[in-house]
Amino acid sequence: MQGKTLAILTSLLFASQAFAAEGDWLVRGRLIQVAPSVSTTGALATLDVDVDKQVVPELDFTYMLTNNLGAELILGTARHEVSAGGTSLGKVNHLPPTLTLQYHFTPEATFRPYAGVGVNYTRFYNVDLPGLQVDKNSFGGSLQIGADYAINKDWFVNLDLKKIYIKTDVSTAGGADLGTLKINPLVIGLGVGTKF
Repeated sequence: MQGKTLAILTSLLFASQAFAAEGDWLVRGRLIQVAPSVSTTGALATLDVDVDKQVVPELDFTYMLTNNLGAELILGTARHEVSAGGTSLGKVNHLPPTLTLQYHFTPEATFRPYAGVGVNYTRFYNVDLPGLQVDKNSFGGSLQIGADYAINKDWFVNLDLKKIYIKTDVSTAGGADLGTLKINPLVIGLGVGTKF
């Protein structure tokens, strides 16, 4: 009896759905937590620099190049507080559009895991760090795992995890180099999506 129950549950989990195929677009709206993993070089390394976590909305678009391969672009922004030794240095916004090539393992199943690797460009803006300057452009890589779970043939829920590599050079207002601040956030997202 247990064997039959397991077989039924497995068949439901991987049951064929009319889902995305080559040429389709997937659109997801997520609520994400951006959790920086901070490291520093130079003079910054002596200052116990930290960047706080933030929870923000995110929007992403995936174009299915084939039934299994998708190209995803994520759009979102966050404003973080930067501190040194527990004392606030101010705040800064970052906009990190990330383009990821994904492999979708079971594109026609109810449960559809995927993994991806990509590139990231980050623009720092609205910088409010008195006495400090930051390089406003950053380029780096990204890694991703996640899964979609079908509610019906058009809608699904999504769980997503990304590691994004972001860094910036920091200097005094007078131009003296203070070192590099690596933010490298872990981004955890939960949301819903649809296809068209």
